[in-house]
Amino acid sequence: MSLNIYDQMVLLQDILGEQSEDCCGSVAECQQIKRIVQSMMVKETIDNQELLQLLPEIYNYGRQGELVQNLDEHITTNQENLKNWVSIIENTSTQ
Repeated sequence: MSLNIYDQMVLLQDILGEQSEDCCGSVAECQQIKRIVQSMMVKETIDNQELLQLLPEIYNYGRQGELVQNLDEHITTNQENLKNWVSIIENTSTQ
């Protein structure tokens, strides 16, 4: 079963929000972030230009998270980005 764009945004928001709050995560979460963002970019159903511009950044965050030696440090380093992304996704999904 595939997720619609709203479901994808909610799932992405949840994963990023949990990583931001807990300052930890897993490689599987980073892989999931990449898959969700890829799917969102392919569907081309997002009207929010700010979010569209951030999707490649979020994808790169997930990609880097797969490869780093210390994932918790990667998450901590990106705290401000995570909070910003969650806020933008939240605002987009409620429009």
